[in-house]
Amino acid sequence: MIHLDDYLTRLGIPAPAAPSLQALMDLHQAHALAIPFENLDIQMGRGISLKLPDLEAKLVRGGRGGYCFEQNTLFRAALESVGFGVEAFEARVRVGTELVLPRTHMLLQVRVEGREWLCDVGFGGGGPLRPVPMDGEVVTAGRWTFRVIPEGPLRVLQGLAGQTWADLYAFLPEPRPEVDFAMANWYTSTHPDSRFLLTLTAQRTTLAARHILRNLKLEVDQPGGWEVRDLAREDVTEVLDRVFGLQIPADARFRALDSEGPGQGDVIGIKG
Repeated sequence: MIHLDDYLTRLGIPAPAAPSLQALMDLHQAHALAIPFENLDIQMGRGISLKLPDLEAKLVRGGRGGYCFEQNTLFRAALESVGFGVEAFEARVRVGTELVLPRTHMLLQVRVEGREWLCDVGFGGGGPLRPVPMDGEVVTAGRWTFRVIPEGPLRVLQGLAGQTWADLYAFLPEPRPEVDFAMANWYTSTHPDSRFLLTLTAQRTTLAARHILRNLKLEVDQPGGWEVRDLAREDVTEVLDRVFGLQIPADARFRALDSEGPGQGDVIGIKG
């Protein structure tokens, strides 16, 4: 059972009175704004545990972030503690590629007040701030707009980029057991070709801007357009602290930055 008071303190919001749609909206947005997306433990050669006590120690009490399996496993536990019914699905990321990628993304579905909602606090700088209805209704939160559309038996989460809808990921709306996410987490965090081994990333969203670090490039999607800045290697830990609120030892070594061989460039699908 999650320590809900500690989790809500991390989010900076009071406990909801009941598992209502408004409570779901508030919890989702608060989590997405408070806990950054990052893969620093993978980059530092550490394992990724999906056990709830380990997630609480890292993301709640430790002030860290995580990637989709960590974020959405923690969020699911919080939602269930409040009284929501939650199902977990697997998705294939489509951002930046036409290739068929493995199912290495985790998302949630919550049914509340007679409707089903896609919930996902673990897609990094490209994800929704608030739940998105599964029935196709368009939702805007902050500066970003999303919808879920059918594609045969699949459902596809899309984001609005200018005047064009872009696919983010596709999934079958079928619940998956924890063992499937354990396998996907192991592959994603250990396989030598995984984008999370090849690219260091930290991503943080506010209501007005998205901050995205990939290796030595810091990008900010803000009113007026994108701002891009190239970093020196010695600036990385300072930027992680100042921009993302992630305190990492200054002498930390990251696989993508400090080892020889591939891993210095952008990698397909790193957005989520």
